[in-house]
Amino acid sequence: MIACLLASHAQAAPSLKLQPWTQDLSANAVAFLPGEAAGRLLAGRDGLLLLDDQGRELARFNGAFDGLDTRALGANALVTSLDSSRQQALLVSLDPQKRQWGTPLYLPTRDFPVNGLCLYRDEASNLFVFLVGEEGRGEQWLVGHGEQLSETAQRVRGLPLPPDATTCQVQDDASQLFVNEERVGWWAYPASSEAESVRVPVAMRAPFGDIRHLAGAMAVLPGGLLGLDPQAGQLNVYQQQGQAWVAKGGLPLTGLKEPESLAVRLTKNGAQLLLRDDESGRLYQGDINWQPTPVPLAPRLPNVAAIAQSEPVARQGDAADDPAIWVHPTTPAMSRVLGTNKKQGLLAYDLQGKLLQELPVGRLNNVDVRSGLKLGSQTIDLAVASNRDRNSLSLFSIDRASGELREAGEIATPLKEIYGICLFQPDSGELYAFANGKDGQFLQYRLHAADGSINGELVRQFSVDSQPEGCVADDQRQRLFLGEEDVGVWTVDARADQPATLGSVIKVGAQLHADVEGIALYQSAGHDYLVISSQGNDSYVVLDAQPPYAVRGAFRVGLNAAANIDGASETDGLEVVSANLGGPWSRGMLVVQDGRKRMPEQAQNFKFVPWTDVAKALGLP
Repeated sequence: MIACLLASHAQAAPSLKLQPWTQDLSANAVAFLPGEAAGRLLAGRDGLLLLDDQGRELARFNGAFDGLDTRALGANALVTSLDSSRQQALLVSLDPQKRQWGTPLYLPTRDFPVNGLCLYRDEASNLFVFLVGEEGRGEQWLVGHGEQLSETAQRVRGLPLPPDATTCQVQDDASQLFVNEERVGWWAYPASSEAESVRVPVAMRAPFGDIRHLAGAMAVLPGGLLGLDPQAGQLNVYQQQGQAWVAKGGLPLTGLKEPESLAVRLTKNGAQLLLRDDESGRLYQGDINWQPTPVPLAPRLPNVAAIAQSEPVARQGDAADDPAIWVHPTTPAMSRVLGTNKKQGLLAYDLQGKLLQELPVGRLNNVDVRSGLKLGSQTIDLAVASNRDRNSLSLFSIDRASGELREAGEIATPLKEIYGICLFQPDSGELYAFANGKDGQFLQYRLHAADGSINGELVRQFSVDSQPEGCVADDQRQRLFLGEEDVGVWTVDARADQPATLGSVIKVGAQLHADVEGIALYQSAGHDYLVISSQGNDSYVVLDAQPPYAVRGAFRVGLNAAANIDGASETDGLEVVSANLGGPWSRGMLVVQDGRKRMPEQAQNFKFVPWTDVAKALGLP
């Protein structure tokens, strides 16, 4: 039995057959044409060359180039390299059939030396190039969409990379960026433009891993990575298993003194390789009888673009949190988007995102609005926000003609750490506020203004087992939806004289990823929907707001290159209305907080999305 197991293990170990390819070409980097196209690419001091499989030149783009990566661009190939004479990254299309190069797109000159570069196509077919520079400098640039290269490149974000990084590769389907740190190892980062800058090790240098000397050039396949150790003259092979990576063997590169520039593509029974020996300058090709097992991928979600965004908040870090939408009673275009800055106070924007008011009243977390409250002889609209400085409810009147906000008082609560807030206005004309704390406690207050000032009377208490935040009331059906961040969404009767019996709406799982954050209710004549911020995977889940709470789908707010608006991620609060606010907001508006503002990188803000586009993306009636 032991002998059989050893034999099985030996058969599973990869093996490599390597032979010289061509000796007459000067190359810094080599690559295969993308997809099924036959042919190879070479970057060197004599230009960018298209070659056949025998190494014969088919087309040349003149210049001196270093580094190379490619992606399909319709029937053409998109090629990126570094123009050595200009010290600028460029992108250029290649028609392999006509053997013609297109007009290059140059990225602006950077203020750091660029050591390496690589391409990435995301789930929305946006094309990016990553730059890897000295002293840990890295950048991501938007360069195209679909089958089109952009006229100009847009810088999306900077990335903190290892100081020893010289090369990178991206596995598109898994949205993974791989970067080397020569004297440490190979690292995997999220490649999405909205991702957090975190990394996990693929392989480390001895004594912490199996890399004998240096982590050099690499190539990636679905579920696998092949990396060169140039000083050891060895090719290391790795298989991804979950979030970890497992070494599958180290293959000696016999005859190569300093292997550099690795390219790989799958074949029927394994993979084909291209290599360069830096010492001799010779190019080699080979076949490896191993293919990685692809790992399960997260489902691709439709992307919906914001068409407007608010000005960034005036505080850095985790500041913007929760929006509310106030609808003007007679002139919808004068409606306001309110937003909390939990390091400053309450903000008011117009429908284009221009800041109209700042009320620096303290660390406000969540905010909600309702209309038609009698205050003495006046009828006002009211905004209520949870104030973390004083564990209170901060009140704001809204002028029904101008939309101007004014402070209108404060209601103290016994909560130790107030967090979320939402309002409930049944047909009886009463107004209630639900406030929750980080300990899971909910307090229900009846708001009244009989003496010309707004007061709060505590009328009910209940709790959930862990930390809540987002909540929204369905005034028509007198229900409250509330989120328990690590558990899911519950519903409870919103009436103060009824038992607070929790009913499950949706649990954290395959569709809803913790933390459960903002919750909003879209109500129209035909359908009511809940919209939930699934913060754990930067998406938004839409489900019917009535039992059995069928999930209609999930989507992401992706970048809008034409409007120079980035996507949204790590969303805390959100709000949606179905009211016709005019123009693109004819079927309503969705507003989401953006936890990572990019393109350019600034303080957090809020993104404005037409509900029409959400409905189209999910096929909603």
